[in-house]
Amino acid sequence: MTDASRELPEHFDSAGQTFSGRSLTGTGFDDDDGSIDPQLAAALRHPEDEVQLMTALARARLLVPVVAALAEADESGELVVEKNTEMAVVTLTAPSGERAMPVFTDTAALAAWDPSARPSPVRAEVAAQAAIAEQCDVLVLDLATRSLVVRPSMLWALAQRMTWHPPHLDGHVREAISKAVADESDVAEARCEPGSAPGELRVVLAVRPGLTQQALQTVAQRIGERIATDGEARARIDGLAFSIVSAGA
Repeated sequence: MTDASRELPEHFDSAGQTFSGRSLTGTGFDDDDGSIDPQLAAALRHPEDEVQLMTALARARLLVPVVAALAEADESGELVVEKNTEMAVVTLTAPSGERAMPVFTDTAALAAWDPSARPSPVRAEVAAQAAIAEQCDVLVLDLATRSLVVRPSMLWALAQRMTWHPPHLDGHVREAISKAVADESDVAEARCEPGSAPGELRVVLAVRPGLTQQALQTVAQRIGERIATDGEARARIDGLAFSIVSAGA
């Protein structure tokens, strides 16, 4: 018969800390079956509606892939022997130098990319914050199946827990443009319009007649530099272009 009153042996973690007195807390995804969020799935059927897509994405659970990475190897013999591995998040670098973090909407999409990757469920805002911490410029959603790019302005909005707006409709951006042209006597009006590329802002400058091409370029350059000094406005714009028209046109 065993003595029920005897003390059990103490156990310690890898850092030498005792497990006694610890309690486990849920991750918030205890009932998650790995399927895509229904609202996000609906929004992804119409990716051209970026406002709806970003609204759904901001509320969704995403899966960040975690993979084994070699941390230490023994190269003393003829064969390289793996001594230690660590689990790490994945980042990708394009030939242009742009860095991306892949994230996935469900376990099927993750398995299509890498069956060995372990899914780490997080809120979209946490995934965005992790991407920024890893110095990534964008998120790539479901890399192997849809490869939808969450652009820098969208990534910034997610990380800040802010509602994303197209730059030509963004109140802060429009105010920044107004301030940037306020001291330009040759500019009668500045209008914000969507550009030709996704996320691009086109600033239409209505200027007084008679300015030379060099003078027009100088005006646009000054305005662009003023916009660039507003860090928040810059974060909300994925690209900037100018269009010059005559005042009254």
